[in-house]
Amino acid sequence: MTDTTPLDAAHAAMMAAPDSDTARLGFYERLADCELFLMLEAEPDDTDETVTPELFDVGDARYVLVFDRLERLAAFAGQTAAYVALSGRAIAGMLQGQGIGLGLNPDVAPSSVLLPAEAAEWLARTLGNAPDEVEARITQVEAPAGLPDSLIAAIDTKLATAMGLARFACLAGVHYDGGGRGHLLAFVDAVPQAQDALARAAAEALTFSGIEAGEMDVGFFSSADPLAAKLEQYGLRFDLPQLPENVSSVPAAPGSDPEKPPRLK
Repeated sequence: MTDTTPLDAAHAAMMAAPDSDTARLGFYERLADCELFLMLEAEPDDTDETVTPELFDVGDARYVLVFDRLERLAAFAGQTAAYVALSGRAIAGMLQGQGIGLGLNPDVAPSSVLLPAEAAEWLARTLGNAPDEVEARITQVEAPAGLPDSLIAAIDTKLATAMGLARFACLAGVHYDGGGRGHLLAFVDAVPQAQDALARAAAEALTFSGIEAGEMDVGFFSSADPLAAKLEQYGLRFDLPQLPENVSSVPAAPGSDPEKPPRLK
């Protein structure tokens, strides 16, 4: 298996620059976003909301094992193995408070690494930071200025996975009634049920871009709103992938609903 996966590339970048917070955060962001295959003791029961992962002891620590390709899980197990497919963020949430680490692609890929329980706990807490909701009236829109390339790249990468959740997004500089100013990531024609997920994705892009004390507001607009045209005119546009015409909705990604994650037995 010679294909390099996004996790392989992010892990290699982190290992090549051990003192780079940006590279380290980039790896954890890819880990959170990826679909991972969690190795189980037995096939999950469709009528049960719990799963029982295989636990491996390494010294005094315990780990669950995850793989970013089914072929890698099979290569490790040497036979057919039970598994459940979940997002990295869902698995981190399941491990929170359990004192269990995360073994990624052990011995079967360049990205083989054992992440201690403290790292899994940090990831779960970081992903659990929800953005605050406020209301403010925009009085002026201008081109974004002074934003690092790392944030632009993080937003672009994050929104590339948000298929069908909005028509597009624009990053613009804005002035608010009362004298405040800042940057706004505006989603146009977002699916109402996806607004919370999109706001969290924007917050994660800011967090994992490595900007210290950075701030970015998020807003949702209809294409019929005159302000949407102004945001598109002055802002940096991000086109989200759209659904094929014969598909009316996107199935939820495994483990993507924080309200309905499986639980560990």
